[in-house]
Amino acid sequence: MTTFRPDRRAFVGGVATSALLGASARAASPPMPAAPVAINIIDVGGALALMQRAFEDYARDNPKAVSKITFVKAPAPELAGKLKAQQDAGRADLDLVLTGSDGLAAGLEQNLWLKVLPDYADKFPNIEQNYEPAALNLHREQGAGFGVVVNYYPSGPLIEYAPERVARPPTTVEELLAYAQQNKGRFMYARPANSGPGRTFMMGLPWILGDKDPQDPVAGWDKTWAYLAEIGKYVDYYPAGTGATMKEFGEGSRDIIISTTGWDINPRALGIVPKSARVGTLKGFHWVSDAFFMCVPKIIPPDRLAVVLDIMAHVLKPQMQAYSYDEGYLYPGPAVKNVPLSMAPEKSRQVIEEFGRPEYAAWIAGNPIELPLKPAKMVQAFRIWDEKVGKK
Repeated sequence: MTTFRPDRRAFVGGVATSALLGASARAASPPMPAAPVAINIIDVGGALALMQRAFEDYARDNPKAVSKITFVKAPAPELAGKLKAQQDAGRADLDLVLTGSDGLAAGLEQNLWLKVLPDYADKFPNIEQNYEPAALNLHREQGAGFGVVVNYYPSGPLIEYAPERVARPPTTVEELLAYAQQNKGRFMYARPANSGPGRTFMMGLPWILGDKDPQDPVAGWDKTWAYLAEIGKYVDYYPAGTGATMKEFGEGSRDIIISTTGWDINPRALGIVPKSARVGTLKGFHWVSDAFFMCVPKIIPPDRLAVVLDIMAHVLKPQMQAYSYDEGYLYPGPAVKNVPLSMAPEKSRQVIEEFGRPEYAAWIAGNPIELPLKPAKMVQAFRIWDEKVGKK
């Protein structure tokens, strides 16, 4: 992880807006700076694994705008507190945040994000027409103008298992529970607040179990909370992130873990998980889609805001989106239309061809793709899980 200690910077002004009678006020994008500026990007979800080359391409091709781009990584649960402390102190140390739904939700709860759309729509012409349909749904419903989708995938929840140790993989939630009961400690998933597979499992169960309202974790998830509490009796512990589940699965100390398309492909390509690992779905399966978002913290000065908006528009171009195939980390990855695998770098094509799964196309086409919880509901779900499941 790269770390940095940027100089303390005070907020030096805002962008003036004007309103017309009967129309909402929109800000004009600030002009590009007269001299290049340094930009700090923080990643709390893993998006840099897909998109760092796209950001670096921008810096290389725009030396009059950017003097350098510094990248830093941090766990998603730390993000909101870090940003709030900076903003309360009048500091603008971070310019662009790359996050999953978890960090987006936490920032919305504390009012940390700048409204990007439609306020600066002039920088993103035809953005909605260019998105893939499922990515557009996430952009509208999750991002709500504060988070701009940069990568998308149908996600999960999938079960991933070692066929040499699991002769009869579970195909229903009842069979998964029975396996966990009979093989204590051999099933695992990570804490939902910092794990894509963990939160898709949590949000996917209401659909599978037929809960009263899959979009209401407070009043509509009675079956889900009961199931998670019960299966939790046979889980040794909940790691803080997905990587630990993959490592323990690959080493043989766990037999079944919760996964997603990307978390299935990428660790096998990297050799963390054996290539022989298999994946499956549970009866009643619905995909719970997920995405990486670009969010802009409040109070960054206009010169840096201008460059950040330009960078965001740049990485949504099809040529830059092709990088997001990566090594299958967020399969498929591109959020915009017309980015076939043939546009991806050769290494990405080779990885997907070798470690991708032909069944994914049929599963994506043949099962509903649901939106994740809205940000406020997701924060509620994380808190309930921590209290009812994680602490016990």
